[in-house]
Amino acid sequence: MASAVEELQKDLEEVKVLLEKTTRKRVRDALTSEKSKIETEIKNKMQQKSQKAELDNEKPAAVVAPITTGYTVKISNYGWDQSDKFVKIYITLTGVHQVPTENVQVHFTERSFDLLVKNLNGKSYSMIVNNLLKPISVEGSSKKVKTDSVIILCRKKVENTRWDYLTQVEKECREKEKPSYDTETDPSEGLMNVLKKIYEDGDDDMKRTINKAWVESREKQAKGDTEF
Repeated sequence: MASAVEELQKDLEEVKVLLEKTTRKRVRDALTSEKSKIETEIKNKMQQKSQKAELDNEKPAAVVAPITTGYTVKISNYGWDQSDKFVKIYITLTGVHQVPTENVQVHFTERSFDLLVKNLNGKSYSMIVNNLLKPISVEGSSKKVKTDSVIILCRKKVENTRWDYLTQVEKECREKEKPSYDTETDPSEGLMNVLKKIYEDGDDDMKRTINKAWVESREKQAKGDTEF
């Protein structure tokens, strides 16, 4: 059985064929819009697949520090999970357990935290996370330094609530990327519904254009299948 991504890629190829054949502006605009939607959905599916592979690995993401001579390195790689009471952020820093305790500093506010690790292997490391998805308890939040890692413990202000994202910005970005049609249905239905609506609302010339483009795309597809 073909995967959802493979089905979407087939839909995308068919839309491209139709776009090559279509001359009516209204039809081209609708097909161009559908092409953009399918491309976005393919991108989302690939990202979900990549994220699932990352989540299957229980180890926190390792920090790959750039080669520098001092100064402050921004931490961008981390992992996180949650319990009923805490949101836990895992940062891997080789040798961090060997620096003095006062060199590892974390400052919390109700909707943010920032971590600063001073003088680790000749560099400082910084991580600032603003606009947390939900409020946290400043007094109840803390840090733990383990072998080669730092764990940030953000105490949920409202316990037993689930965080789907770490920050509000991440939530808004993900929601903007959501496809406009139902992903639970057959991936081909979005394209078919658009073409059906254009056909039903169109005049005779538009219907002839769609019919001609559809037949030619099918013939082209069939010819391609026979070549392999």
